[in-house]
Amino acid sequence: MKNIFKIIMLLSIGLFLNSCYYDAYPEEEISTPDNDGGEVPTEVSFQIDIQPIFGKCVGCHGGNQNPNLTEGNAYSSLVPAYVKANDANGSKLFKKLNDGHQGGVSNDKLALIKAWINDGAKNN
Repeated sequence: MKNIFKIIMLLSIGLFLNSCYYDAYPEEEISTPDNDGGEVPTEVSFQIDIQPIFGKCVGCHGGNQNPNLTEGNAYSSLVPAYVKANDANGSKLFKKLNDGHQGGVSNDKLALIKAWINDGAKNN
């Protein structure tokens, strides 16, 4: 009887200790609030964050009208002619989009573009 009690106790303690185990929680992307109250990632990538914003712009700016915003050409068409690195407010692109050019972009996307320009407009 004592042996059965010991086995049950060992199993119970083992199950209890294993029940406290948890898988690692996925890390959340750290972001910083912008001046408008929205949030932008700490590292804005041109390829991942900025290029997709120009999807609806390619209809006009797909090679026929400057700047050419097609994938693979957008960065070289924008920097330095339309984007002044580290100065979003002085950049033609930001001014046009901020004024609502052809429907403009949402405030969140505009905040991403502003953060990208102010971080040096890197081709990343």
